[in-house]
Amino acid sequence: MSDHFNHLLALLARERDEDLQEYLRQIRERPLPERVERGYSWYPLQIVQTGFALGDKAFVVVERTTRRDEPHQLRAGQTVRFFTQSPHVKDPDKQGVINYVERNRMKIVLNARDVPDWITFGQLGVDQLFDDRSYQEMERALHKVMQAKGDRLAELRDILTGRKKTADIFESTPVQLPGLNDSQNAAVTAVLSNRDVTVIHGPPGTGKTTTLVAAIAQMVQKENTVLVSAPSNTAADLLTERLAAAGVQVVRVGNVSRVDESVLQHTLDSIIARHPESKNIKKVKIQAAEFRRQARQHKRSFGYEERREREHLKHQARELESWAASLEERLLEQILSSAQAITCTLVGAAHPVLDKYRFHTCVMDEAAQALEPAAWIPIAKCSRVVLAGDPFQLPPTVKSMEAARGGLSKTLIERCLELLPDAVHLLDVQYRMHQSIMDFSNQYFYDGALKAHDSVEGRRLLSLDPGGEIVTVFEPVLFVDTAGTGFEEKINKDTAKDSTRYASKYNPEEALLLREHLLQLLEKFPDPDHFPSIGLLSPYREQVNYMEDMVCEDEVLSPLYSDSQIVVNTIDGFQGQERDVIYISLVRSNPKSEIGFLSDYRRMNVAMTRARKLLVVIGDSATIGNNPFYAKFLAYCEERNGYESAWAYFKS
Repeated sequence: MSDHFNHLLALLARERDEDLQEYLRQIRERPLPERVERGYSWYPLQIVQTGFALGDKAFVVVERTTRRDEPHQLRAGQTVRFFTQSPHVKDPDKQGVINYVERNRMKIVLNARDVPDWITFGQLGVDQLFDDRSYQEMERALHKVMQAKGDRLAELRDILTGRKKTADIFESTPVQLPGLNDSQNAAVTAVLSNRDVTVIHGPPGTGKTTTLVAAIAQMVQKENTVLVSAPSNTAADLLTERLAAAGVQVVRVGNVSRVDESVLQHTLDSIIARHPESKNIKKVKIQAAEFRRQARQHKRSFGYEERREREHLKHQARELESWAASLEERLLEQILSSAQAITCTLVGAAHPVLDKYRFHTCVMDEAAQALEPAAWIPIAKCSRVVLAGDPFQLPPTVKSMEAARGGLSKTLIERCLELLPDAVHLLDVQYRMHQSIMDFSNQYFYDGALKAHDSVEGRRLLSLDPGGEIVTVFEPVLFVDTAGTGFEEKINKDTAKDSTRYASKYNPEEALLLREHLLQLLEKFPDPDHFPSIGLLSPYREQVNYMEDMVCEDEVLSPLYSDSQIVVNTIDGFQGQERDVIYISLVRSNPKSEIGFLSDYRRMNVAMTRARKLLVVIGDSATIGNNPFYAKFLAYCEERNGYESAWAYFKS
């Protein structure tokens, strides 16, 4: 048992080192103008608001004054340095964490009791820092799990590592919730009746989140508070919104990815701010800050009276701080104890406000994207576990190839599928895509266990012909083959210099072919109000950038892009979304049949299952055809009359 966790600790150390080295290469070693240009820094800034956050911390809300609305790399939850470049300032920076980012505004919770005096001097900026806290929390959780003895955590550890069998399932009346199918109801029943571990395996379009929310809504009728977690802020926000819509009293702890009322109103900060007692706490904190400010003014005075006054001010500040902390702790206790569900990220489960809380059940959504060390953070606070996800979709992000090969990319939910098959409950009805779009993934990844619901089984992309008759535009699955066209992949040399791991690739001719096919498709929809929703995807960021520029420069496509009728994204960035039509640009075309990113079939499973009515994949069969996965996909397309040569789109 200890060998497994020691191995995880060693892999985590390699991942941390790789992450740090990349941070040094990409961010810290570059001058400020370059960091700003690449989106790792904001500069210059102006102050919009200051105040006091939970605990003994201040916050600032800042706004970009230049490069407004330009893309950047700063996200909620990141550790940052808030600084001034004003000369003659002692201690010209403070560390903090981004609480949220909204277009050109950002809220930063500082690791300081007071907002620094130098904010009035101007020349303010924000730098992304290396985030060591996540690694520290994962390491702390692994040590806690290893040291557990004779308690519930020790039992869960032994069950989840295969050293101990799960307890018998206690009797429970089968759930029959309206709006759920048989497999979903069976999963909810299992969640309510299992004592140890339940796994909800939710392939694309099968209503995993719907099932999870339904199960939580049932649990909160019997348990005080359920801890609901996910690997990302985006997933935690979605759970918050869905739980609230289901009538669950939910509190979101931590940082948020979306700044809209549907999420913000449920955050701990917002709930506290709306409470009548909040005004008193704020007044006390402001007064304490004023006494500290006055004490600092006396700092350079060496006379007896001045020293005595300084100590008196500091004493008053400490008394007020203690009073504010007591009021805030009582209010936090009231809010968290009355919550039916608390939502957070995996690392967010280590938030100080949750330190003294234990929960009966920990629910983890998107568990297939969770590093195992991170998954143990919320599990360590609970008596039983519910994991939901799909190991055949996107895996967790692991930057170190050595750590990935060593097993860091293998998730807890994958381990459960192997060790605890009786605890796994497959959702087997999908509600998103046409049968033909589903079938390839269904056979390859899910052993044919899925079935398309009647409402989508024959879902096709339809239009009107000149005579007003409804016609089928294309077969649901189409592969457009660029073999023999000379459309070879290219490398962005600037990007290649920036990274020792991957050289970003693109294929401009393949992108132009995609545009031609798309324009021909749109010609079949003369009424813009009836255009299908469209997604253009690629595993390569450089190809996404190229396609984005191409769409924006096209007089037909640009308005559709502006109205979000057409979206362009990486496959990873698009997970969880869907569109009527999905185009996938594979990019790779070379004489060595090297396919790089494309060899991660889980990524392709995500991409291929985003389409509701039409899936168009564009690539070079000569490059990808030697790979068993793509050879099967090509054969699948040919069997269904879904194969065309690129030459058909360039005839005069």
